[in-house]
Parts: sequence; C-alpha cells; structure tokens
Amino acid sequence: MAETMGHSATATRNTSVAIGFCLLAIAPQIFEFIWSIGTIFGWGTGRGPLQVVAGHTMALATSLQSFVLILSALPGAILGYLFSWPPGPTVKSTLSSDALLALIYSYPIFAVAILTLFMTIRSAQDYVGGIVLMALALFALWAGSDLQGMRGFSFGAGTAPRMFGGLLVALSAGIALTGLMTQGAAFAHYSWRGPLFVMAAILFFALAIRPLGVVVTAFVSFMIAATGSHETRWLEAAIVGACLTLGCAILFPYVLGLPMPMFPRFLIQ
Repeated sequence: MAETMGHSATATRNTSVAIGFCLLAIAPQIFEFIWSIGTIFGWGTGRGPLQVVAGHTMALATSLQSFVLILSALPGAILGYLFSWPPGPTVKSTLSSDALLALIYSYPIFAVAILTLFMTIRSAQDYVGGIVLMALALFALWAGSDLQGMRGFSFGAGTAPRMFGGLLVALSAGIALTGLMTQGAAFAHYSWRGPLFVMAAILFFALAIRPLGVVVTAFVSFMIAATGSHETRWLEAAIVGACLTLGCAILFPYVLGLPMPMFPRFLIQ
C-alpha cells in the first residue's frame, strides 16, 4: 500500500509540473492576448484580442505538422540547428511570426510536458529550473530569428543571440537532467504576491502612460507595487510615491527631453 501511495503522490506531482509546463508553453500567447485588450480602450496599437486568438490558434495548428516532422528526424534537426536553425529567410517567408513562435518555443515545451508525465523527478528545483531556463533560451531564439547571421556560419546581428541561446539550451538541459538523475531538494515555498503586483505595476504604467500622463500613472504604479508587501505603511508609501512622481515629472520631460504627457488626456482636452 505504501508503494502504491508513493507512486500516486509522484504521479500527482508530475501532473502538476506538466500542467505548469503547458501554461509556460503558451505564456507568450497569453501575454499578447492580455496586452491586446488595451487596444479596445485605445491604449495601444496592434492586433485586437480576437485577431490574437485566431492568429495563434491557426499558427499552433499549422506548425504542428512541421514539429512532428522535426521529432521524427531528431538527429537531423539537431544538425540543422547548428547549421541552419532557426529557419533562415527562405523558410521564414512561408511561416508567420506566430507559427515560428509555436514551432521554436511552444511545441518543444509541450513535448517536455508530455515526457514529464513518465519521468521520476528526483530534484524538483533542478528539473523545473532547467526547463524554465530552456524556455527562456527558446524564446530568445524565436525573438532573434529574423536577425541576420542566424543561419549557418554567416555573421551578423543574430550571431550572438544564436550562440548564447544554443549554449543556454544545452546548459539548461544539463540542469534538468541533473534533477532526474540525482536526489535533491523539493520545491521551496515561494511567495507570488510581490512579483505579481510588481508586474501589474509595470503593465499599468505601460498601458496608462499615454491616456493618463506621467503624474497619475507614476503615482498609481508605485502604489500598486507597494501592495506586494504585507509590511507596507500606506502613509509613508504615499509620501515616497509623491516624491518619486515629482522626480519623474522633472526627469522625463525636462532632463531627458522625452515627449511624455504630464496630465490625463481628458484634462488637457
């Protein structure tokens, strides 16, 4: 019975990790969808939410066949990465940016998520950390896939991203393998409140700076970030936020000469 319960607990942990990897695989698409909501209110330019969903859904479907072909010829894909991967200009002309994101980033992470279900994870921190680093490297390879020097031995703006991205993929794979072969620590407790509110503050600043201006946006962003700590003293936070807002109001338009609106658009009009 003990062995059965132990196996069940391991399977449960693996399932949770695999679900987390699946969310990681579509994290860029989710972020773009959230960002596109701002276009409804005129806070940015680009595709709307429906266009983002349709584009990525079509890309995930159309690039699946290419990814299956790569898996069926994995040794050739590895050699192809060294000499002509990510796809060069000829291939990029037939694939959209969304399809390349699915092919280079999403489907490899999905494949890792599926394999995770059948593996025994001995060191969760090493394994998950290695996969997250691998995802970061793959995303960097996709982001630089349209730069020159990303094909063969040609040199250009994309040479360094390709080299460092490939090196990070190899190192992160080694870290993940360490988590499978050697006994290590389990997951440590991690508080999401601080990073969550800091990211929310950054997103609010990016979306609200044009319609609301520097004064309102800087102060509200600081207060949102201050919410990430249980030890925040709101009177002191408001004073510090006001001082930082004054500094931003002087720094951006006058010292740096950036054409940033100072006050909300509806007050100026």
